[in-house]
Amino acid sequence: MSTPIDQPSIYKKLRDKAEAQLRAGTSPSGGHGTMGVDALRLLHRLSSNPEKADDALKFLHELQVHQVELDLQHEEIAANEQTLADDLGLYETLYECAPFAYCVVDPESCVIHGNIAAAELFGVPRAHLEGQHLDAFLNPRDLPKLLSLLATVARDGSRGSCLAETGRDTQPPRQLQFQATPGPEREQLLLVCYEPGNAQ
Repeated sequence: MSTPIDQPSIYKKLRDKAEAQLRAGTSPSGGHGTMGVDALRLLHRLSSNPEKADDALKFLHELQVHQVELDLQHEEIAANEQTLADDLGLYETLYECAPFAYCVVDPESCVIHGNIAAAELFGVPRAHLEGQHLDAFLNPRDLPKLLSLLATVARDGSRGSCLAETGRDTQPPRQLQFQATPGPEREQLLLVCYEPGNAQ
């Protein structure tokens, strides 16, 4: 069960941090916001009247705190975006450079995306792998097994595997193990392909 986010607590922490930075004379380096013209006019009007001077100081303080809060939020968003970019880069590298052939395919075995190992396994340039149907690389008698596997996984959302032999263009023919899992969307399946003897 997820813990509800305590929004008032988050805002209080942000404000306390902004207040502390103002007291210390340090503020975020970005300084992305600026005081609006209307706010400056109101501040000038209040400060021009001795009876409103205290209000002007309070108003100025609130503007400064708000400015620092915005800058802190901007810094946090930028840091989060960088973290997400780093994580994405790591997982892309793990996928692309994996020792096994990984493919994203549709239920008819058309390759939507394949990694470097997949292109090497099927003996085609990486640029030519996407858009190819895997039946182009298999013995025709084994194609029904692969298509049945993909159809079952797409329909049931389950995992499955099968063995299939490469086609006559590969000499000598090789036995390949195919393991399929459903992707985030049912129209796409994740397929791992390898020679069983090389799995250890």
